[in-house]
Amino acid sequence: MKILIIGANGNIGKIITPALQQKHEVITAGRNSGDVSADISSIASLENLFAQIGTVDAVVCAAGDSVTSDLPSMTDEKYFTGVQQKLLAQINLVITGLKHIHDHGSFTLISGKMGENPAKGSSGKAVANGAVNSFVLAAALEMPRGIRINVISPSKITDIAAEDLIKGYLKSIATSANGEIIRIGYH
Repeated sequence: MKILIIGANGNIGKIITPALQQKHEVITAGRNSGDVSADISSIASLENLFAQIGTVDAVVCAAGDSVTSDLPSMTDEKYFTGVQQKLLAQINLVITGLKHIHDHGSFTLISGKMGENPAKGSSGKAVANGAVNSFVLAAALEMPRGIRINVISPSKITDIAAEDLIKGYLKSIATSANGEIIRIGYH
């Protein structure tokens, strides 16, 4: 399988990329590192990315920023960071990627536990993560050509066993899972 991993040098990417490289052709992309440079918050950058790599079987996104701050300190700009860098970036990745993914391929997006189980100071993350979850649930209902879409929703990465994270990504990529919020490390 030819798999594009966006955010391969991030905390999650460093765990899943070597595991996927064992059996698959993996192309890495990121803002500052990877086989191909790409900023997923830019549609032009996404189009350039796919023009360079061609058609893939799976797209994995392990990248996206959002802001953690107490509620009185949150501003439109801070919320917009999560909306633009995590939510809209991944939506645009899917919409742009649909033209460059094989029939029966898959998209795996990233959200986080705060989307369903927020803590104090997490409204910025909660909004972005919850919205990504909702997008995946809705998009799965109308993905064309047998293409699947799921979202990985991890708790704090340092609290998760690497094997659990890898299993979650493999479930999304290599099974018939579709429209699932794959929760990892929830207690």
